[in-house]
Amino acid sequence: MNAPMVHATGVRKHFGRLEVLKGIDLTVESGQVCCLLGPSGSGKSTFLRCINHLERVDGGRLTVDGELVGYRRQGDTLHELREKDVAARRRNIGMVFQRFNLFPHLSALDNITEAPVRVAGVGRTQAREEAYGLLRSVGLADRAGHFPAQLSGGQQQRVAIARALAMKPKLMLFDEPTSALDPELVGDVLDVMRALAADGMTMVVVTHEIGFAREVGDTAVFMDEGAVVESGDPRRVLTEPEQERTRAFLSKVL
Repeated sequence: MNAPMVHATGVRKHFGRLEVLKGIDLTVESGQVCCLLGPSGSGKSTFLRCINHLERVDGGRLTVDGELVGYRRQGDTLHELREKDVAARRRNIGMVFQRFNLFPHLSALDNITEAPVRVAGVGRTQAREEAYGLLRSVGLADRAGHFPAQLSGGQQQRVAIARALAMKPKLMLFDEPTSALDPELVGDVLDVMRALAADGMTMVVVTHEIGFAREVGDTAVFMDEGAVVESGDPRRVLTEPEQERTRAFLSKVL
C-alpha cells in the first residue's frame, strides 16, 4: 500500500518552556485537502512548518510520502540530516506563506523561473516556457513582465503559488494565504487553490476561510492550545461539531 502523503504521530514542539504542539496525530492521504482551523496561537502554522522541517520536531514522528522529515533513522536513533539533504527533500514540498515573499527586483516570470533554474538545474528556456504556463493557470499571463510592486496583493499571492508549483511538488502547504489580502482579492486566490484541488494536488491549508474548508476540504482539523480537538469530514465538523470548544470557536467565526 502507498504511504500517506503526511503522517504525524505524537508530534511535539517546544519553544523554550512553551509547549506549542502537544502530541499531534494527523494523516493526509495523497490527493486530499486537509484544512487546519483554530484560533491564533493554537499551533497550526507551527505544525505546518514542521512538515517541511522549517521547524524541528522535538518529539513524535512525522513523515512525508513515507520518508522522515529532516531526519534519518539509524537503528533506534534519529539523526538530523544535513541542510543540503533537507533542502533536497524539501523540493517536493511547495509552501505559500501569508506574505508573498517575492523577489522585488525580479519580474513575475523571473520569480517563477529562479528556483527551477538555480536549484533543479532546468534549462532557462524550458523554465520560462513552464513559467508562462503556470502564469496562465493562475490567470496572470498578461503580467509576466510586471514586478511585484506593480501587482496587487492577490496577484502577488497567485505568482507565489505559481512559483511554488514550478518545482513540481507532490505536496502543497498554505499558511493562511489570504489573510494579508483585501477582502475583494481573496476570491481569485481561492479559485486557484480550488483548481489545484480539482487537479488532485495534496494540500494542507491553514485557513480562516470556513467556506473554502467546507467546499474543498476532505478533512477539517480543529486545533486549540497545541492539540487536535476535533477532526473529520468538514461538513460534519463545521455544522455538527462534537466538541464544545469547536462549537464555541465556530459561533464566533460563522
